[in-house]
Amino acid sequence: MARALLLSDVHLAPDLPRCTTGLKALLGDLPADCTAVYVLGDLFEVWVGDDNRSDYLDEVLAMFRAVGAQGAELVFCHGNRDFLLDCGPAGSTPFSAQAGGRMMAEAEVVELGGAPALLMHGDQLCTLDEAYMAFRAQARSEAWQQGILGQPLEQRLMIAEMWRMKSKMANSNKAENIMDVTPSEVVRVMAAAGVERLIHGHTHRPMRHQVELPGNMSGERLVLGDWREDSGEAVIAWADDSSVSLETWRF
Repeated sequence: MARALLLSDVHLAPDLPRCTTGLKALLGDLPADCTAVYVLGDLFEVWVGDDNRSDYLDEVLAMFRAVGAQGAELVFCHGNRDFLLDCGPAGSTPFSAQAGGRMMAEAEVVELGGAPALLMHGDQLCTLDEAYMAFRAQARSEAWQQGILGQPLEQRLMIAEMWRMKSKMANSNKAENIMDVTPSEVVRVMAAAGVERLIHGHTHRPMRHQVELPGNMSGERLVLGDWREDSGEAVIAWADDSSVSLETWRF
C-alpha cells in the first residue's frame, strides 16, 4: 500500500522555531510506504526570491532532501505568501530543485485515495475578496515579478514585511465569508477538472465539506490547517490506496 502526505500553511520563519521543529519531526519519521509528500502552499511565511540564502534555509532544505533520499516524491505549490518560490535573479537555483522536488502547476489532478483529486493552495477560490484577487493577478505576472526580483535583496525583504503588515490590517476588516472560498467557484473548478475530491489549504479552516456537483453528483472538499506555533498542532492529510483522512499532527 502506498501512502501520501499532504500539508500546507506551515508559514516557516526563523522566529517560529516550534513549527520548524514540528515539520522536521514529521518529515523525519515518514512511514516506509510514504511515496509522496505534497506541500500545498505557504511553506514559508514570506519568500522574496531563490537567492535569499541563510543557515535557516539550509536547515529546511536538508529536511526535504532527506525525504527524497528515502524515495518519496516531493511536490511544492505556490501559496499567497511564497508565490516567488522558484523565482530569482539570473543564476539562482530554483528552490524546488534545491530541495530535491518539483513545483506543481497552480492546480493539479493526482490519484489519491483511489480516485483523482484536485490539489491547489486555495487562495484562487476566494473570489469574493476582490482586492486580494486583483493583487494576486498582478503578483503572478512575469513582468511584476521581474520588477521585484530586480531590486536588491534587502529592499525585497523590506517590501515583504510591508506586505505582511498590510495584509494583516486588511484581513482584520474583512467579513468572514470574503476570506473563505466561494462555493460556486469550488463547484466550477471541480467540474472543470472532472473530479469529485478537492484538497487545499489557505483558509486556515480545516474541515471536510460535502459538495454538490452538476449531474446530481456528490463530491468532497478537504481543507488542510495552518501550523500553530502557540498550540503546536496542525491538520494534515494522509492518503492511501482507498481513502484520504484529515488528522491532527501535534508537535
